[in-house]
Amino acid sequence: MSSDNRKMKICHIITRMIVGGAQENTLYTILGHLRKGHEVTLITGPSPGREGKLLQNIDFPPFETIELPSLVRELDPVNDFKAYRALKKLLAERKFDVVHTHSSKAGVIGRIAARRAGTPVVVHTVHGQAFHPYEKGWKNAIYKLSERIAARYCDRIFAVAQAMIDQCVEASIAPREKYKVVYSGMDTSAFANAVREPELRRELGIPENARVVATLARLFPMKGYEYVIPAAAEIIRDYPDTHMLLIGDGPMREELDRRTAAMGLTEHFHFAGLVPPAQVHRYLAQADLLWHLSLREGLPRSVVQALATGIPAIGFRLDGTPEVILDGETGFCTAPENVSEVVDATRKLWRTPALARKMGENGRKLVLERFDWPLMADILEREYLELLETKTRN
Repeated sequence: MSSDNRKMKICHIITRMIVGGAQENTLYTILGHLRKGHEVTLITGPSPGREGKLLQNIDFPPFETIELPSLVRELDPVNDFKAYRALKKLLAERKFDVVHTHSSKAGVIGRIAARRAGTPVVVHTVHGQAFHPYEKGWKNAIYKLSERIAARYCDRIFAVAQAMIDQCVEASIAPREKYKVVYSGMDTSAFANAVREPELRRELGIPENARVVATLARLFPMKGYEYVIPAAAEIIRDYPDTHMLLIGDGPMREELDRRTAAMGLTEHFHFAGLVPPAQVHRYLAQADLLWHLSLREGLPRSVVQALATGIPAIGFRLDGTPEVILDGETGFCTAPENVSEVVDATRKLWRTPALARKMGENGRKLVLERFDWPLMADILEREYLELLETKTRN
């Protein structure tokens, strides 16, 4: 069955539409399916705070967006039950062909509501795990139990990295045959064609000939900034022409300002703030290297974007990171929380610019082959149609 002879009613459900990887993944999926003529609705919770609102100022074909106030990110039994009832009622009334959930909270509530509302095809994408080694044990137990229950209410579970599937199977969430890797798509051409902009570097306060290490992540706990600052201090001591470009915003901004000031690093740290997704490629193109030191991630979108721009990356050997930072080929994977290894890998790249260029070239080739967003949207469309066909036959 092809999209030429069946147009689908598709509903995506996600907890919030901040400026983030899971949200961009969802938005590009919607765009791909709108262009194929499918009817698409997005249900999301509120998106407060400093992480931005992804749905502002997007140049997309029109699609329906419903904001559900009770669909909140935090564990909240009262709101969670309200969200479940509201979703079940809405999905039963609208009779979608496919409901596709994203993020842990929306994934659990949305899958159960969709199946009980009679939706023929219910699928979910794992963008990152709610359970992880750095979480409290009792919370991990709740998250795993919730995921096991929700898995029974869906037909297929997609994951943005093979590591996510391995972790889910190990935690007995669902059998391996229920999963499929679908790498997270993005506008790879914008990053591949980005160039150094002297004027933008001047606006950011970065000296013309500085070596620049970028980070691209919310300024939020677990995103690795507790390792970025001490690693930067060591590198700047050895290579005073090194400057840090932090792309993103969040609740840790004031704390990071204080810590860099206390260490005498203020002049070496440049905060770009919350950059619109359509402009991120311009900022990454001003850097020579990306550090991705997050302690939990599905597949690090920031690494994919940096590689597409043609710069290597250094990241912790966690989750899906080794699937894009191919150690010694597109950058270096280091032991988690090991600042010394990050510093040593950076020194090696600073000493051997030819190696950095080669890794950047390797990374760009890898990304252009696997991560273009139309490819992701087409794979998901085929999956939806095959599942619908199976349900129709049965």
